[in-house]
Order: sequence, then C-alpha cells, then structure tokens
Amino acid sequence: MAELKNTITVRVNVKITPESLKTIVENAKKSVGPDQSGVYRVDTAGKVDEMISQFLYEKDFESYVKDPINYKSLSIENREFH
Repeated sequence: MAELKNTITVRVNVKITPESLKTIVENAKKSVGPDQSGVYRVDTAGKVDEMISQFLYEKDFESYVKDPINYKSLSIENREFH
C-alpha cells in the first residue's frame, strides 16, 4: 500500500466476517510463499490493517464521516463499544 499523506494510526476493533479474515490470510501466504522450512513468514495482522486502510482510502471514508446523516444510521449493536 502506498504511504498515505496526513494520516494517523488509530487502533480500533473492527468487525469483519471470518471468511474475509480467512481470505486475507490465504492471499498473504500466497504472496510470500513458504521459506525453506515450509513456514510462511508474513504479518497477517499487518496485512489486515493494510487491506482495511486501503479500502477506507479508496472508498473515500473522509467524505463518509463528513456527512451527518451517517451518524444517525449507526445501529445499536455498534454503540456497545462507547
């Protein structure tokens, strides 16, 4: 992922499906391949971070958070963290 300008790192809990996580891990392993011992040396948690960050950047998360209507549509389920 290209380095994004004017960004900060925010550590949060994000809900994704098990299938999404499985796919990220599988594709991350494929991208590096096994070493001589057959071990895959890839930071899968870092890859999840990269994938979500890139998705938010490409889908213009900044514009989404600027629209007040998006705050009214938050489900009760997501409010459990606050």
